[in-house]
Amino acid sequence: MSLSRRISTFLDAKSAETGAAANTQLAYARDLADFSAWLDARGTGFDAIDRGAIEAYIISCEAAGLAVSTRARRLSAIRGLFRFAYEEGWRTDNPSIRIKGPGRARRLPKTLSVEAVDRLLEAARRVGRADADRLRNVCLMELLYATGMRVTELVSLPVAATRGDPRMLLIRGKGGRERMVPLTGGARAALSAWLSLRDAGDDPKAPSRFLFPSRGKAGHLTRHRFFQLIREIALEAGLDPAGVTPHTLRHAFATHLLAGGADLMAIQALLGHADVATTQIYTHVLDARLKELVLDHHPLSTRG
Repeated sequence: MSLSRRISTFLDAKSAETGAAANTQLAYARDLADFSAWLDARGTGFDAIDRGAIEAYIISCEAAGLAVSTRARRLSAIRGLFRFAYEEGWRTDNPSIRIKGPGRARRLPKTLSVEAVDRLLEAARRVGRADADRLRNVCLMELLYATGMRVTELVSLPVAATRGDPRMLLIRGKGGRERMVPLTGGARAALSAWLSLRDAGDDPKAPSRFLFPSRGKAGHLTRHRFFQLIREIALEAGLDPAGVTPHTLRHAFATHLLAGGADLMAIQALLGHADVATTQIYTHVLDARLKELVLDHHPLSTRG
């Protein structure tokens, strides 16, 4: 069996067993395809791959200037492949098991101030050629900031989940995990306005099942198109578009909630993180707030 066929079998099994998100599957497929091409260039067959070959590949990725996070993901994909190969009996050993990863830098997420988010929400009302474009853009931005949804969750949101002026939305996240997120008054108003116009323009013979329909293959607004829209909105708001992405709004949602006194476990549930350790990156907000409390209220802070 060729390496490409083994990779395809592994990815199919991973999707069936873990319900991995489509974007995760695509990333793993790209990573393993690059690893396969690197091996082919050196004439290394699947049975001949050893620890040294894998380490040499990871070193070559570093030399190519790939980010630490990308190298860590590529090693994770390779580990998954060889773990699967061992379980399937394709290999009698797992050459990746003792390889130490490059480690992932623990960086604070880029976020936006409340004032910057307000400017974005206002700018969304002015971006678009027609009323339908502007109402859709406002709905996208209001929902994103009100719920902290991932961009894929937002653009593929089923319209059925938004009917009846809901106070909460049911979101299907990574791995098929479901969660409930509340809606703000502004988000509900934007949703209602968009639904009225959306439904009037929907094809009664073939109605779309998505809140943000599109004529493209996916049937809904694509991630790429939304990235373009948010850049246009950032420019209209007078903000640097390089610092404004759907994920930045997700970080702003979490950061502003935590700064306002929300519980970390509640934010974990709202963001759909499987592990609270992922949410703990936002504790820099708590650290800043505790420092402010000490400086403002501790009796010794005013001396000297």
